[in-house]
Amino acid sequence: MKLIFLIILFAAIFATSAVSGDIKQKTGRTPPSGTVGFEGQRKADLGNGFYLNPILAGDHPDPSILKDGDDYYMTFSSFDSYPGLVIWHSRDLVNWTPLTPALFTNVGSVWAPELIKHGGKYYIYFPGRTGTYRSNYVITADAITGPWSEPVDLKLSLIDPGHAVGEDGKRYLFLSGGHYVQLRDDGLATVGPVKKNYDGWKYPDEWITESFSQEGPKITRHGKYFYMILAQGGTAGPPTGHMIVVARSASIHGPWENSPYNPIARTLSSDEQWWSKGHGTLVQSPSGSWHMVYHAYEKNMMTLGRQTLLEPVEWSADGWPKLTGIDPSQPIKKPVPSAGGQHGFPFSDDFSVSKMGVQWSFYNGGKGDSARYRYHNGSLFLRAKGNAPSNASPLWFVNGEHSYQLQVEFELIGEATAGLLVFYNNRSYGGLAFSDTSLVLHRYGLDRILLKPAGIGRKGWLRLINDRNLVSLFYSSDGKQWHRHDVRMDVSGYHHNTFYDFLSLRPALYASGTGEVRFDNFTYTALP
Repeated sequence: MKLIFLIILFAAIFATSAVSGDIKQKTGRTPPSGTVGFEGQRKADLGNGFYLNPILAGDHPDPSILKDGDDYYMTFSSFDSYPGLVIWHSRDLVNWTPLTPALFTNVGSVWAPELIKHGGKYYIYFPGRTGTYRSNYVITADAITGPWSEPVDLKLSLIDPGHAVGEDGKRYLFLSGGHYVQLRDDGLATVGPVKKNYDGWKYPDEWITESFSQEGPKITRHGKYFYMILAQGGTAGPPTGHMIVVARSASIHGPWENSPYNPIARTLSSDEQWWSKGHGTLVQSPSGSWHMVYHAYEKNMMTLGRQTLLEPVEWSADGWPKLTGIDPSQPIKKPVPSAGGQHGFPFSDDFSVSKMGVQWSFYNGGKGDSARYRYHNGSLFLRAKGNAPSNASPLWFVNGEHSYQLQVEFELIGEATAGLLVFYNNRSYGGLAFSDTSLVLHRYGLDRILLKPAGIGRKGWLRLINDRNLVSLFYSSDGKQWHRHDVRMDVSGYHHNTFYDFLSLRPALYASGTGEVRFDNFTYTALP
């Protein structure tokens, strides 16, 4: 099955999709960062031996990176997206392409994972949290592209697992709050109780943070020490809250000594380009240089979620890893000097091949949702569910542009409603939809039933423009003559600090009611 995803991905990358509609809005603005890839999508590689953060634009939080020979693999928190835990691949730490999702069974919101290789087998450890049950799970595979196993419940309630092999050759998971526990040799169960052996680094009380929140421990063995890289200060909240700190120990069991250079990364002012820096992991480049991947919010664009950044690391004379002081908002020399390289994939989708799991996923989806969609003759057929976006499990995907246009053609089959959205969670979304009898306006997570405009039958076109969090909505009966809906909406507050859930505001399609919707020619165009 995972080989099919690889074939699908590369077919999608080299396929071409016509961009419908004439974008008349000319702002004269330059793209927010990096060079541009498919249809203006952000790309870090500048093509001249330098890159510009983020290396992965859009919501790619809690990065877990694995060096496996000449290959690098990375996965991220997928939260309420199923399929989830998409694995990305790179050879230079800057250009990344997705390979496959690894998780198909819904065990709740999937938080900070840990991707590792041990004894020739791949493992992903991750928390899964529902309203009634919280635990950590592990999935395994003999090849990075799968097939990946069903989740095994480790019955651990703490979060953010970080895997390590101690000086005793035994395996351990480090967890939030300075805790750790031994794993069975096969990594599929724990041995003995959870213990606490580290109290974190105490930052000055006058610093403006969200909370202490000692979390995200990642262990790297370098020389005679184990180095623990971890996050403190709260994931979101004030821009100055989240930070990266370091501790080390000669033994996996401690005691842990705090770095005199702590914190090694922290936003000092909301004037900076990158806010709430945290969840760092050390990684060595092909040339042997050291770097750190971590996540951060982009200034005034929290709707995009936490994006993945890469910075070079140097080792101090007394053996501590430190960031080099380079401004992460400026061009940085690539770890591998070669220019160019494949990065990402086009978000436009003519539905000629399935990009399910690689691009599209269901919000809060389950196994039953896998039967809700089918591809036929270049169309996506999506079976209706629920009676509104809040309970319809919309199809959505992560994007990273400040401004963009979405467009799709639809046909109603049965008593279905078809909609085009920007979607944060079941309490916060905006967009436009049509049923057989009505136009439905979505804003502030509310659904307003309106009279259907003349000329729109069971077929039509929808367009949505998100211009730096100002959303405009359009519809058409023929895909040529467009009408703008009177309502525009400011969606700049659709993010974690308002609605929790650690997500991002994402393009989405939904089908509610009964019957199904045929979608055709979905186009995504980044705007300057």
